[in-house]
Amino acid sequence: MSTVLYITAHPHDHQTSYSLAVGKEFIDAYREANPSDEVIYLDLYKEDVPQIDADVFSGWGKLQSGTAFDQLTDAEKAKVARLGALVDQFVAADKYVFVSPMWNFSFPPVLKAYIDSVAVAGKTFKYTENGPVGLLTSKKGLHIQASGGIYSEGPGATMESGFSYLKKISLFFGIPSFEALFVEGMALSPDQAPAIKEKAIAKAKELASSF
Repeated sequence: MSTVLYITAHPHDHQTSYSLAVGKEFIDAYREANPSDEVIYLDLYKEDVPQIDADVFSGWGKLQSGTAFDQLTDAEKAKVARLGALVDQFVAADKYVFVSPMWNFSFPPVLKAYIDSVAVAGKTFKYTENGPVGLLTSKKGLHIQASGGIYSEGPGATMESGFSYLKKISLFFGIPSFEALFVEGMALSPDQAPAIKEKAIAKAKELASSF
């Protein structure tokens, strides 16, 4: 049995969001094909994802210097504990599905905050004399990204910073397989938007059967 983290970063729902609509079809098809697997849903707009701020740095510094956890301030304890829970959950999972829109060539800031929360030395990667080494070498991932323009190929590809960033960080974590499903071009051809969506859904169901 595998554990899948289904991570969404969109303030809307699947009825108004192209990325969430395709993501829902993917995860529904995945669950049908893998009924014994556990799927954990993380809506980052509803989850507590602390930013790495002064409280976090202070709390981490105190712990590294030998201070007991119960001696931290309330703010330090709450944020450090939550960040620890997020990275432990991430490490324990076997597969990751990220679903997001493209905003300003990247993704919503809450997703970056989440990535920061799981990019932890000793958990997802480690430092060695030859440089950092990823620790999640048996995992796999997928990013479903929707955009009004075309960014998977052509002139826009050089500006795409959503999937490309997640691909880089996944490789940094040691994840050997990280795929993309682009849902794109709806703003360029509004009359073709329903067909674009249906094509992406068909691709999502195909990917789900082998993910």
